[in-house]
Amino acid sequence: MEPAMNHRVSASSLYERVRHVIPMAEWMSFENDVEAILELKRQRNAVILAHNYQTPEIFHGVADIVGDSLALARKAIDVEADVIVLAGVHFMAETAKLLNPDKTVLIPDMGAGCSLADSITPEDVALLREAYPGVPVITYVNTSAAVKAASDICCTSGNARQVVESLGVPRVLMIPDEYLARNVARETKVEVIAWHGHCEVHELFTADDVRQLRENYPGVTVLAHPECPPEVVDEADFAGSTAVMVDFIGRQRPPRVVLLTECSMSDNVAVNHPDVEFIRPCNLCPHMKRITLGNIRAALEENRHEVTVDPEIAGPARRAVERMLAI
Repeated sequence: MEPAMNHRVSASSLYERVRHVIPMAEWMSFENDVEAILELKRQRNAVILAHNYQTPEIFHGVADIVGDSLALARKAIDVEADVIVLAGVHFMAETAKLLNPDKTVLIPDMGAGCSLADSITPEDVALLREAYPGVPVITYVNTSAAVKAASDICCTSGNARQVVESLGVPRVLMIPDEYLARNVARETKVEVIAWHGHCEVHELFTADDVRQLRENYPGVTVLAHPECPPEVVDEADFAGSTAVMVDFIGRQRPPRVVLLTECSMSDNVAVNHPDVEFIRPCNLCPHMKRITLGNIRAALEENRHEVTVDPEIAGPARRAVERMLAI
């Protein structure tokens, strides 16, 4: 997806872009915050990075850089701003800080966490290294900086197989998402040892859900995120990261599609593809939904909440992320 906007547009002119996913009455309730945020960005030389799971008024209304975890990590390196506001969850803000140590990085709500990040600790990684000596640890970006620092290299759902195969070893540890690891393992000859973490959004989808969708919506194309259970991926027509889903829809233009991922993803993609019918049996991420226009505005007005990373952790964590980005 392209960056949503530049700093010189107005809230009223933005509505034309989102009018078929946000009712006018709802947009009117957003306008004051949108206008204030646009002005605050100008005043503070700030940019907003927004994940694909943010709501459309954020994603298409105030964000400057949008995308999945990998895209945000890559684009964060080249950000020319004094302040970065991360409209996403805490591990993403930490990653932005790792790649921009001299910039102020803010997250609008410190409670915006992640079930995957909460599922593993650096101590767990140390125990895994004891149990599997010499086996490299690949850490999904959906983890704390401390866990990244304890690993060898990071990956995202968009490049996991590429990272696995880049190491040139017969087996790897992939943490913490069990389903991502199992789905990648089926695509490579490398032995992938998984952890038991799950995404609380994607683990809810079932193979039965997919079969019911096909029964209720004949001809629907089903796209699944690789954090879904393998049996869901088996039932889908295509599986890939949120960025890959966007590319698929742009290339294939399926007349009717369902994205087995977080709810706001469909709304954001629909803005650019009004000719595609999006079926939405989605699940909400309670952490992503903690980010609002109101607390983005407050973050810029009050410089809250600043994200910092312990220097002893930052160095090795940055190396793990940069090693991924170099592939």
